[in-house]
Amino acid sequence: MILLRSLAFNVVMLLSVLGYGLLGYVLKPFRPDRLVDLGTAWAGFVIAALRVICGVEVDVTGADFLPATGPALIAAQHQSAFDTLIWLRLVHRPAYVLKRELLRLPVIGPLLVPCGFIPVDRDGGTAALRKMLTDCRAAAAAGRPIVIFPEGTRVAPGQRGALQPGVVALAKMLNLPVIPAATNSGRFWGRQAFHKYPGTLRVRLFPALAGGATRAELLSQLERSFYDEGVDNSVENAVPGFQPDQNKSL
Repeated sequence: MILLRSLAFNVVMLLSVLGYGLLGYVLKPFRPDRLVDLGTAWAGFVIAALRVICGVEVDVTGADFLPATGPALIAAQHQSAFDTLIWLRLVHRPAYVLKRELLRLPVIGPLLVPCGFIPVDRDGGTAALRKMLTDCRAAAAAGRPIVIFPEGTRVAPGQRGALQPGVVALAKMLNLPVIPAATNSGRFWGRQAFHKYPGTLRVRLFPALAGGATRAELLSQLERSFYDEGVDNSVENAVPGFQPDQNKSL
């Protein structure tokens, strides 16, 4: 059953990428400002398909820690492609900080910068960091929440990633509170995994971290939010072949 449901979801998602991507290329020359709204609609469709086809319910706690309007800096744990979708639904017109390699993705890649997303050349050194800071300043000035994944890549449940310091530089330059967000999304939608497992996927937001923290203090607080105080990411969930919540009623 999981195999068939996963197959159906993957086909639906692929077709949705093609369909929404085609609409994106129609909008891009004339209304690039609407591309992020199109992305929000697409994210909603994929999340709904994940629930209906694969039985993955999404539970979000702490959403009241997000500002109702205006910019914010959301430091999100990253386990799954799902994490690149959910913030399009939780905040208004977010600007993602993402690795430059994603611009080469078929169909979606060329639409990311016109959406106002912010690519980072991870091998670009100080110049790349300055460019990211400049682009993030412009996004914040436009009132857009900024989503950054401090782990830099997807980290499997039960593992601890090495947090990158870019989030610290952003917090200090933009003078924005850092809102940590933990998840267990990798238990249901693994990295490059065909199978999608049923269960309750959780996203937990925390109160904004206190301003004035040093680099070490801020990264330490984020680590606690992701790995110690977040949702269930115990080591056994990372064992190959582990299938969470398989007794969930379908």
